[in-house]
Amino acid sequence: MTSKRGVINEATFSQTGMILLFLGALYTTVSSISNVTFADVRNAYQNDKYIYETSYSELEGRQIALKKKALNNMVEQNRYISSEKEEEKKSLDEVVNKEQLPSDTVLATGYTAGMESTGKNPDHPEYGITYSGVKVKRDLYSTIAADLSVYPVGTILYIPDYGYGVVADKGSAITGNKIDLYYPSVDKVYSEWGKKEVEVYVVEYGDGNLTEEELTKLNENAAMQVFREQITNE
Repeated sequence: MTSKRGVINEATFSQTGMILLFLGALYTTVSSISNVTFADVRNAYQNDKYIYETSYSELEGRQIALKKKALNNMVEQNRYISSEKEEEKKSLDEVVNKEQLPSDTVLATGYTAGMESTGKNPDHPEYGITYSGVKVKRDLYSTIAADLSVYPVGTILYIPDYGYGVVADKGSAITGNKIDLYYPSVDKVYSEWGKKEVEVYVVEYGDGNLTEEELTKLNENAAMQVFREQITNE
């Protein structure tokens, strides 16, 4: 005697078989029409998965590379800024390459535009006017006096502890290897220089001429502005 349970199992088995047969027939029909097999579908899935994972990996790699590049740029920028700050702290004497310049040992004194050095007072029409015609100046490139047979007008000297001096003047006591360095006051002459023997470096020999325009151009050199405060004490 067949039980109800047995009948149900047989019916279920029969239905499952019919479904499998239908799916098999459908797969065969689709495969024959599209020439696509289950293996093709599986391979396509694996390829898509590979492409996705590879693309994601490449994208992630590019993002990491960009982050590293940005970080490196930041480090280089900070290093550059730090270098700039260190450069600002250096004195002009430390920066000037004196090894490549011819040098002379001279006796250097200080002078002013006043009565004590020139015999002229501020009311004199030629007060503060040098032999070259330019006005006395204490700046990145200061006016100095020299024996013009040794250093013609326009000669540029580098004087340690003073800075660049441009020969613009002469004096009866300034002969041979002697130079006179301009300062705006007697106090500064004594407090900042006085009288001493020093080795000076010839940057350029002059041609006997110097104009206000040339002197101004020298003092407006952009690369020199960081040292202005050191020279003028302003």
